[in-house]
Amino acid sequence: MSQSRGTYDDRQPIWEKRRTERSTDAVVRIAQCNTTFTGKTTYSTGSKPRSLNAVDVNGDGKLDIIVANYGSNNVGVLLNIGNGSFAAQTTYPAGTGPAFVPAADVDGSVSAVDVNGDGKLDIIVANYGSNNVGVLLNIGNGTFATQATYPAGTSPVAVAATDVNGDNKLDIIVVNRFSNNVNVLLNIGNGTFAAQATYSTGSGPFFVTAADVNGDGKPDIIVANYGSNNIAVFLGYC
Repeated sequence: MSQSRGTYDDRQPIWEKRRTERSTDAVVRIAQCNTTFTGKTTYSTGSKPRSLNAVDVNGDGKLDIIVANYGSNNVGVLLNIGNGSFAAQTTYPAGTGPAFVPAADVDGSVSAVDVNGDGKLDIIVANYGSNNVGVLLNIGNGTFATQATYPAGTSPVAVAATDVNGDNKLDIIVVNRFSNNVNVLLNIGNGTFAAQATYSTGSGPFFVTAADVNGDGKPDIIVANYGSNNIAVFLGYC
């Protein structure tokens, strides 16, 4: 099980993202002032939730939960209804085996960022089993359009979003576990993306992030190579 944190009200709930094969729920624990926690509250998800993140998808100032349901081939959105509690999930079809959901920082298999510049956070999902990336545009009030898909390599496992070419539009970076490479999909406007550029990594790349590691003002790509026990750094030169 992996754990991430998000603030949902003044009591600062801690949410857990579970990566077990059998669990089909999300867990929220409310932190008290003495750093202990109340009993857990569980919320039903789809089958085999693989990754989740927290972001305000409907603009009400409260963090909602986005979860990638690997076994049921969809993405679930649980809206925050206050006091650290959540409405039942609304599901949106994804590709086969969605593996990752990034949020505001957009490093992971499911991501939420504004890809079309309308001020609303959209969802990007790595579809591990169907070898593509899905983009679900936010159409308001925390609801999303049907995903548009873009080809990736074999078994895309994680995504990140950053402006790699300096045009003020967020591009997609996806790491492909079994083709041993990373793809960059350039944003061409209105939430659509151009065909990928491909860069070789080490063996079994499993995670990707983007950051300016050399201080030149351009985003660089960092990949964790699970199979070759190393990391790969690609310096941006645009």
